[in-house]
Amino acid sequence: MNIEKIRAAADRNAGHVVETPLLWSPFLDEIAGRRVLVKAECLQHTGSFKYRGARSAASALHADGSAAGGVLAYSSGNHAQGVARAAREFGRPAVIIMPSAAPEMKIANTRALGADVVVYDRATESREALGEAMRDERGLALIRPYDDPEVIAGQGTCGLEIAAQARGLHADVLVCCGGGGLSSGIALALEAEAPGLRVRTVEPEGCDDVARSLAAGHAVENARLTGSICDAILTPTPGNLTFPILRRWAGPGLVVADDEALNAMALAFRHLKLVLEPGGAVALAAALFRDVTDPVIAVATGGNVDADTVQKALAR
Repeated sequence: MNIEKIRAAADRNAGHVVETPLLWSPFLDEIAGRRVLVKAECLQHTGSFKYRGARSAASALHADGSAAGGVLAYSSGNHAQGVARAAREFGRPAVIIMPSAAPEMKIANTRALGADVVVYDRATESREALGEAMRDERGLALIRPYDDPEVIAGQGTCGLEIAAQARGLHADVLVCCGGGGLSSGIALALEAEAPGLRVRTVEPEGCDDVARSLAAGHAVENARLTGSICDAILTPTPGNLTFPILRRWAGPGLVVADDEALNAMALAFRHLKLVLEPGGAVALAAALFRDVTDPVIAVATGGNVDADTVQKALAR
């Protein structure tokens, strides 16, 4: 992985990916006691940053003919939708393996984008094992959710935008983190384009494998993959490609409670008019409720959330 791969992904994605805004509210500054800037990736196509990496990978496969038989992905919902849309744009079938406990809206949206959705039990089955078997059986090209060079490169295009939008700032860039594709891509982009900006990963309590891995200096696993409302960022362990990048370029990881993610969702709605999902709000929660730099940039990574969860957040 290097900055040239990210720049190449930016060229392929040009005209297709939304350049999302960097937003600000004086009310959030007052709550946090610092200046808070929010990169609104919830306004990206399919409602999350995942479309960046999906389209980068699909376009690379299309260029070399590797996706002639279609593409395969496994995802709790946001990567699923990104891959489904990217595959449709290139006229390729898509098969998506999703956990049965994924929000129904994410499953429905993925099907609406034309993908064949296969559900599995997250507690008893391995999506990786299912994906490998289906790839071999159906001759599909697998687009991994984070441990894929072209996916990381596509997510890194978000970092290029942050570098341009926040030029001259010295700040922590807080990134909602599951397997680390977005945070590692942004870290590589910032290292090359904005060395005054430092990535810090943010995860929910009890599923903070990246924060614990960074502290330990080696990859560790989560004891569980359930129990948090932040479904979009629950992964077992950091990626083989993403963790070495984060260990080199990222600062210490941050952890927030589910209640704090819900509070951040409500505050984003009230003061920025943004709809965030819990996993997409943890970076903003850390910006508001943790000891970080002034100013701080929080990446609001996704807004694919059901009405009940939004109402739960707003009622707080």
